[in-house]
Amino acid sequence: MKQRQCVSCGAPAGMQPFNNRSELIDYKHLLRQVDGLDGWECQACGEIEFDAASAERYASAGDQLLEDCRQFMASEMKRIRRKLHLSQKDAVRLLSGGGHNAFSRYERGEVAPPQPLFMLMRLLDRHPELMAEVHALSAQQAPAATDSEPQQPRLATS
Repeated sequence: MKQRQCVSCGAPAGMQPFNNRSELIDYKHLLRQVDGLDGWECQACGEIEFDAASAERYASAGDQLLEDCRQFMASEMKRIRRKLHLSQKDAVRLLSGGGHNAFSRYERGEVAPPQPLFMLMRLLDRHPELMAEVHALSAQQAPAATDSEPQQPRLATS
């Protein structure tokens, strides 16, 4: 039986060959299974090395999963923004404070939205009535500061 030294932990005969293994790739709760992988696994530390063809297939599956995730987030951002009856410009002004074309880039999948913004969008999807609070908070104007008094932040009350 073929054996070789593990490059990670140094176990002298730790690496054992495997054939036709399936591995699951998990990215942001999206899963992709890759079947038929060949390579070596260290019996001491669990390190896995794929052969060249398997490594290429595994990397391609991971890249595709990342792209699928980005496109899913893009379509969700667009769907939720439309559900809330917001233009891209209004969504930026009210929710993200990003650049003028930020939502356009999120919705095309060019850039993943920041996780807090995506979470906020999902929350507003479940509770669209909270948009009234968003508008109210946005409409509040802080009083102008005078030279003698520092400006104090104001909190919205219900």
